[in-house]
Amino acid sequence: MLTPAKAIPVSPLVVFLDVDNTLLDNDRFSSDLDTQLTLSIGEAGRSRYRSLYETLRQQRGFADYLEPLQHLRQDFEADPDLLQLSSFILAYPFADVVYPGTMDAVRALGDIGIPVILSDGDVVFQPYKVRRSGLWDAVQGRVHVYLHKEQMLAAVQDAYPARHYMMVDDKPALLAAIKQSLGDRVTTVFVRQGHYATDAALAAAALAPDVAIDTIGHLVTYSRDWHDPFQEHR
Repeated sequence: MLTPAKAIPVSPLVVFLDVDNTLLDNDRFSSDLDTQLTLSIGEAGRSRYRSLYETLRQQRGFADYLEPLQHLRQDFEADPDLLQLSSFILAYPFADVVYPGTMDAVRALGDIGIPVILSDGDVVFQPYKVRRSGLWDAVQGRVHVYLHKEQMLAAVQDAYPARHYMMVDDKPALLAAIKQSLGDRVTTVFVRQGHYATDAALAAAALAPDVAIDTIGHLVTYSRDWHDPFQEHR
């Protein structure tokens, strides 16, 4: 006889947290990578890498930092410094580029709900980066990486049923898409960090975020003032 699946309890609040330029300064990593590319294979090599990177990103819909190195072999296979670039990427100290206040923010969110990392990216390097940064342990392994997370909302709601959701991200357009899908069941929080933190990015979004904060560390204060919109129904 089959045993019925155990029901997942409904939480008052689940907080979905983006990674790149939300919890972790990915722009700084990208800048450091550009510096290393120039030192290793020159400006022409760096430019070629970035062209390959952008082409792959457009084709696949996510950033891939390792695959462009494979495509560079044809032009730089005789250059021993090419082999050092993969080591630079894999050994990069991602814990050093976690934004100040991130860990305090995650702990504060844990006092009012369940923090979950919900990120776009490839299935190998992105989880590796999350682990090396210390963010994996900070959310107790609640990490999900998809090609397009806004298309996986049904799956993450099944995994984390809640009366209300919060989505914290640096991309206004993505927050707008999630708001359009979940409506009043989600509070969208825009963090003004990284290259999407501009007025132009906000103006291009179909819906304005519910909340805008200047740094991820400001979530500590916001969590203290959090009011559960379904509190009256408990």
